[in-house]
Amino acid sequence: MGNLQFDPVVSRQVEMVYTTPDVIEQRRVVRTALALRPGDRVLDIGVGPGLLAAEMAAEVGPDGRVCGIDLSESMLAIAATRAKVPDGPEIELEQASAYKLPYGAESFDVVVSTQVFEYLDDVAGALAEIRRVLRPAGRVVLLDTDWGSIVWRSGDDERMTRVLAAFEEHLEDPHLPRTLGDALSKAGFTRTHLQVVPLLNAGFDYNTYSAGLIDIVSAFVPGRADITGEEAEAWASDLRNLAAGYFFSLNRYLFVASAI
Repeated sequence: MGNLQFDPVVSRQVEMVYTTPDVIEQRRVVRTALALRPGDRVLDIGVGPGLLAAEMAAEVGPDGRVCGIDLSESMLAIAATRAKVPDGPEIELEQASAYKLPYGAESFDVVVSTQVFEYLDDVAGALAEIRRVLRPAGRVVLLDTDWGSIVWRSGDDERMTRVLAAFEEHLEDPHLPRTLGDALSKAGFTRTHLQVVPLLNAGFDYNTYSAGLIDIVSAFVPGRADITGEEAEAWASDLRNLAAGYFFSLNRYLFVASAI
């Protein structure tokens, strides 16, 4: 698999996408599921640009703890700009893998990871590490996308099919939510909540999740599935030119589970 590289350019693109109303609402849903309390200790696996971590720090307050890990130096650099939170703990950031969390056993009350597990080739190993660092009865909240749920209007459906197939190469499992519940059970968790978190954009607007996704996709797919750079540009232009007729929908799935 040719995973997407979160270099400085892609990291800034992701940050822009994460500041759209679509993803702001997604974080609100995640925070509701987290149900954080003052003093909670929280780990964010795949902290990205640090937006969720900063919001969580404000919720746990000065007596809480928020740690964030990421493999991308570029993402960590962006997250560091949000590390100091008024009336909250300073966010602790480390470059680390989900397979080897740099924390002791039972260090956290809650572990959260959004749109990360679909990139992992050893989901069971990552869940075992989460289980290790969670206190007894601690909670894990995972949000991942099933890319088979995508509905994206196009003027060329055949090209759209090839572009999306090529883009799936940036993931280890583009359909992870279908098996994630079973994986959680096998790792010693009891699922307590499950919900769909839809993204819906009707009418083209640059300040949306899917508008930002167009840039990320069109930069990634050339050279994959026989797609040329010219085709990727034509695909992107076609979508933007749909204007009021533009339509995009994608489902993410939120799992909340308790450590047995």
